[in-house]
Amino acid sequence: MQPNKVLVIDDSTLMHRLFGALLPKANLIHALDGVEALSRLAEHPDADLVILDINMPRMNGLEFLRQVKADGALASIPVVIVSTEGKEEDTVTGLRAGAAAYIRKPFQHRELLDLIARL
Repeated sequence: MQPNKVLVIDDSTLMHRLFGALLPKANLIHALDGVEALSRLAEHPDADLVILDINMPRMNGLEFLRQVKADGALASIPVVIVSTEGKEEDTVTGLRAGAAAYIRKPFQHRELLDLIARL
């Protein structure tokens, strides 16, 4: 089952296109960094899922995640981190900050789709 509305936060437009191909039935909301993502989430608080990169300009993914999880109205939206940061400590940091899951780039498409279906 695919989510209806997904906020994709990544500074790579290629990743935005990839998620569009992987989730063709979802309404994707796009942001290139955490600052833009907070604005988009304010416009679309009914998002079913957030797909989040870590390394981005202006506001990185972990800072965005901390702000969202501190907001009672948004804290329940599941966040999946999809990042090139692959050390175990990066995964632990992301999960402790409130992410539902952490997937390292490059990833298998089926791995991401199965994870999203479970959420």
